[in-house]
Amino acid sequence: MKRPLRGALSSMALLTGLVLTVSSCGFGGNKTDDSDPNHLTFLAPVYSDGTKGAWDAIIADFQKANPDIHVELQMESWDSINDVVRTKLQSKSTTPDILNIDAYSTFATDGQLYPATEIVDAAVIADIQPGFARNASIDGTQWALPLFASTRTLFYNTELFAKAGIASPPKTWSELTDDAKKIQALGGGVSGYGLPLGSEEAQGETSIWTFGAGGNWSDGGKITVDSPANLEGVQAMKAIAEAGVTQANPGATNRADVLNAFYQGKIGMIEGLPPTISQIAAKNPGLKYATAPSPTKTGDPVTLGVADHLMAFKKDGAKAAAVKKFLSYFYSAAVYAKFVSGEHFIPITESAAKALADDPVTKAFAATLPVAKFYPSNNPKWGAAQGAIKQQMGTIAQGSDPAAVLAKIQQAAN
Repeated sequence: MKRPLRGALSSMALLTGLVLTVSSCGFGGNKTDDSDPNHLTFLAPVYSDGTKGAWDAIIADFQKANPDIHVELQMESWDSINDVVRTKLQSKSTTPDILNIDAYSTFATDGQLYPATEIVDAAVIADIQPGFARNASIDGTQWALPLFASTRTLFYNTELFAKAGIASPPKTWSELTDDAKKIQALGGGVSGYGLPLGSEEAQGETSIWTFGAGGNWSDGGKITVDSPANLEGVQAMKAIAEAGVTQANPGATNRADVLNAFYQGKIGMIEGLPPTISQIAAKNPGLKYATAPSPTKTGDPVTLGVADHLMAFKKDGAKAAAVKKFLSYFYSAAVYAKFVSGEHFIPITESAAKALADDPVTKAFAATLPVAKFYPSNNPKWGAAQGAIKQQMGTIAQGSDPAAVLAKIQQAAN
């Protein structure tokens, strides 16, 4: 779901009995551990300051009930995890047994993953909301387990809006640009709109604009990056960057930096996620803000939906039983609902949705799912396209032609 959803890794105490390794250099490639069917390596991204602590507690509780199984956790930032995965998959001994990331399809089509039915109980499969299960499937076989969902919506600073004389949030791109100009004119180092096109998650911001033009990243089994609608969305994104109403150097700005500037009252409008609500409460509870549907070309609402996934690599096929025990435990209603609530995302199981019915984030963001479009994560070529978007899209804010950039990304996908 780089989706972030993503913050800085915090320092947490190791829980008693937990076998845990957190380092940037990997699991160490211990062949003895790798050959042990009850020793699991787990690579996961950092979603928030609490992510590591949440996994620590889950693993510790699981190991108390299953003392014969050890789960070795490594966490990486979303800015680095894709590079770490590429390095680890070069050798079976360093390939993680369990991986939490967004795209899974390349691994599935290469025959590297267990089918989902082999790594969780049947009750878990039945509990997953059907749309998310389909998004985790290829040709009728589910290969990954959706972790949780996130959508995007416009967050705007109501105090800056009032100072700029703006009565209501923008619905269209033209209104967005006009409002951003008014906010920028206030001075004091305030930017009108936060445009994060750095390598952390440029595909997220870009998708909001391409979807807002009626575009898609795929058509059936074909990746369609350089379509006319996508081009129109990227051209509009370039136009607002060149209008001088964003933060400085948007092509090299990551989303975390834009979010932090918004929390500090230095940006008038951003595209935010479910965790944005709790982050504002923690970092600047006095911030006056509201939310509204993401502006689009015509004003018709559409948003980006992100579903990150858990998957298991079969390697020599000996660890399926241990993986199944751990992941089935994780998706039990009480454990999973607590994890989702702590990370402030939208649950993808029916049981957790019921458990979190009164959760403020679930109540506020679940309603955006009907107008959400998702990354084509079940297309094996999407991983290459996504990587190219991260590397290439920021250059449109540095003078590159949108059509040429989309052509490069399409070539990478092909």
